[in-house]
Amino acid sequence: MRHRVKGRKLGTDASHTKAMKKSLTCALLANDRIKTTETRAKEIRGEVDRVITWAKRGDVHSRRLAIAKVGDKEVVREVFEKVAQGMYEGRNGGYTRIYKLGNRKGDNAPMVIVELVTEPVTPKKKADEPVKAEESKKPVEIDESLKFDDDDDFDFEDAEEAIEEAAEEAEEAVDEAEEAAE
Repeated sequence: MRHRVKGRKLGTDASHTKAMKKSLTCALLANDRIKTTETRAKEIRGEVDRVITWAKRGDVHSRRLAIAKVGDKEVVREVFEKVAQGMYEGRNGGYTRIYKLGNRKGDNAPMVIVELVTEPVTPKKKADEPVKAEESKKPVEIDESLKFDDDDDFDFEDAEEAIEEAAEEAEEAVDEAEEAAE
């Protein structure tokens, strides 16, 4: 039983899995993009994000934790310098991106490209408070001459014209409400 053992085995024993993850993490941080299998990529995602988060903190303790995780002081120095220049400013996690390539020819393993996200974050626009339907509707005035009484004869041509006018007024009211919402 594998109690309290996190992560995937990746087909090897624990020490080889640990060394492989350390190597892949170092390679990704050094090169910004690597090609590997899907399970390995998903496994190193969290470790790379953790190292970049330590770099955002930028203190000595975080640097030492990152060196222990990556294993290469120069790579850690480069990551800390990139972060200090504001590379991941405003991005809270999600520093990696995975592109699926298809299956490998020999063993049909799903292959992917893992890369560091370098684009700046574009903040989402905050939606204004939506206009309630009751507020946006304006009452439509009804022409008294078009009301149908039992005594009067009803003129259908006048009614069609009134309906068209009411529809135009309603469209204008909707357009005004949309403009006000923007």
